[in-house]
This record gives sequence, C-alpha cells and structure tokens, in this order.
Amino acid sequence: MILNYKEYGSANSGLPLILIHGMGSAATAWQLVVPELAKSYRVITVDLPGHGQTQLPAGLDMSPKSLAEYVLETMDSLNIDKAHLVGNSLGGWTALELAAMKPERVASILGLAPAGLWLAPFNVRYPGTAIARNLASSLKVVSPFGLKYEWGRKIGFADVSPQWRKYSYQLCLDATLALANAAGYFPAWDALLKKRFDEQVSESVPVTIVFGDSDKTLPASSCQERSLAPVHATWLNWESCGHAPMWDYPERVVAEVANLTK
Repeated sequence: MILNYKEYGSANSGLPLILIHGMGSAATAWQLVVPELAKSYRVITVDLPGHGQTQLPAGLDMSPKSLAEYVLETMDSLNIDKAHLVGNSLGGWTALELAAMKPERVASILGLAPAGLWLAPFNVRYPGTAIARNLASSLKVVSPFGLKYEWGRKIGFADVSPQWRKYSYQLCLDATLALANAAGYFPAWDALLKKRFDEQVSESVPVTIVFGDSDKTLPASSCQERSLAPVHATWLNWESCGHAPMWDYPERVVAEVANLTK
C-alpha cells in the first residue's frame, strides 16, 4: 500500500528523512520540526493507513510489521533506496520493524517514545483508549473554539506532557482533529495486542531512542524495556518531557537527527 505523503526541502540534499507519526496522529504532528529539518534534508512525512489523508481499505493488516512494509512500498514508489527514519510511538515501532526487515534500506533511526518495548504485551486496549477517542470526536465541532483557551488545552493535553501550556492553538487543534478523524486508531490498537518488538536490528543501522521522564502514555514502569531495544542503541531520557518529544523539545529533536546523520 502506498501511503499519502508530503515532501519538503531539497531532493538534492543527501539521503531522505522520513517522519512516521504515532497511533491516532497524522503527519501534522511534525509541524514544529519540519521547517528546520527541511533546511538540510529532503523531508518526507507520511500518513499511516486510516490516519491523516491515507484511507483504510477494509481488512487491511495494521500490525507494526505490515505498517513497515507500507512505508517500504512508499519508499519504492518514490525511488528511495535508503532513508533515515524518525518515528514517534507506533511510528517508532514501525521504523524498528523496517530496520529489522530491511537493514540495507535504513540509514538510521531516531525513535521518539517508540511503542513495542514492553515485556508483557497488552491483551486489551488501554482502559482510557475509547474515552480519549470519543472525547476527541465529540469535541471536534467545538475544539476550534475551546482550544483557544487554556482550560480547553488542559483537557486534551495535560496528560500528554507537563509542557502542555506552551503548545500552540494550531498544534492542539491539528492533534485533536487527527485523533477524531483517525479511522485506523482502533484497528491499529487491535493489531498490536499480544505483540511487542522482539526482532534484531543490525549494528549497521545507528539507533537513538528518546523517552521523556513524564511519559504517561508509555511509562517507564512498563513500556520502556531496554533489553528489547537494539543492543547498540543510544538511550536518552529527557527531563520534563512527555510522549511527544518533538512537541516539547523540537530543537533537541533536530539536533539528534543531525547527530545520527552526520
């Protein structure tokens, strides 16, 4: 399956940089880092199936390994032989699966709070999963108004990061609409049940993993198992950071990309 994508920057600036969003999100999640990254890279953002502008065909496999195959098919359609990957949450898991599957196609990985690094896979969805999606759906009509106020942003984003107060209106609106309109949200959740990342990634693929110390979505107590990460990966823990490091510290994310791609 070919994913919807957008390109930024110059096609003549070395290996491309592909950004893969998380579950219930969309390519708009990268809005704080794309402008700076596009100064140095050919940046490609993708929408996973049932997210953003990519449709969800009936019966499509939404497992992380299949999502990695869709990213690979999209690379093929763009005649990209090799690329650097940046993934958040489910997008990070997807990037790791792609590297395990086809290491020769991946130049490096920056995993921002990657999912799948848990010893005990989930057997059921998070208790609050349906609540979060239903809340976003119910607020879709009023969110353009409510998110202009601090109380509205607090309702939607206080659990995402301790830095939610600095999130812009546009960032919060795009994230709320992405979740509300994500037809692939529950299919993606169901496809990761009883699974974890348990493959090996070649040492030829540099990997950096970043988790925030205030990540409530994938907490350190249950979802940040270092033994499941590539053995050669650099593991970073950022202070006062939630589940979306590219929102809390966009400049640090850009710096980590530079470190991996130099």
